[in-house]
Amino acid sequence: MDYDSTTIPAGYDLARNHTPEVLDLWMNTIASCFGQGSISTVLDLGCGTGRFSQALASHFAADVVGVDPSAKMLEQARAKSHSSRVRYAMGRGEEIPLPSRSVDLVFMSMVFHHFKIPALVARECGRVLRNGGLVFLRAGTVEQISSYPYVPFFPGSLPIMERTLVPNQVVRDTFESAGLRTIEAGILIQQVASTYAAYADRIAAGGDSVLAELDPLEFEAGLKALRAHAARVDPKAVTEPIDFFAFANSAPCVAPAGRSD
Repeated sequence: MDYDSTTIPAGYDLARNHTPEVLDLWMNTIASCFGQGSISTVLDLGCGTGRFSQALASHFAADVVGVDPSAKMLEQARAKSHSSRVRYAMGRGEEIPLPSRSVDLVFMSMVFHHFKIPALVARECGRVLRNGGLVFLRAGTVEQISSYPYVPFFPGSLPIMERTLVPNQVVRDTFESAGLRTIEAGILIQQVASTYAAYADRIAAGGDSVLAELDPLEFEAGLKALRAHAARVDPKAVTEPIDFFAFANSAPCVAPAGRSD
């Protein structure tokens, strides 16, 4: 999706931001995958509005370069308060604008399905990664789509995701074919909203690229159904499963609580 041709960047953070607890869950998972080595430089590839960039810089006391092809997303990222250790640059995964062997960690969140040539992205990640480094992905896969909490309210999202997302094994094969070794793959269950009413507000902000493909009338009907459900069941937290993958030549990963295989 060309985010610059949409209104998604303006509402992306309202729709997709994470609580400190969820960010800590992901940072701790990355750290456990990385092992005992130090992380001094991070590439946040497909950084979008930078929703993980500052957490990566703070948790690992590292310099972070956020790279994204969308000028509108980067505008939102740069407008946020962030440390001097975080900077942003326009670029694509197929041609990462960084020198070879320049980063210890390549982090990607929910961007695999946006890559035009995933195999080339994987090779580029291998090129910029230092020896002993880690490629870590959060990714949507076809195995999880029926578990996404908005699907019952927006059934038209299923064929879109079936067309857009790939199987878990395809993600693994893509990076392994580029010479990287899978050291861990699993699922984390993360909270996305404290109540269904709050979740409906996030959905209404329009930050999901799948739901953006729905007919407007279908989207409004789904949102109405979601709000009606919230009125019946709240207060109830909303969670979703997210696949993660770690590729490197390092010790096995032991994920913190919240992990599900």
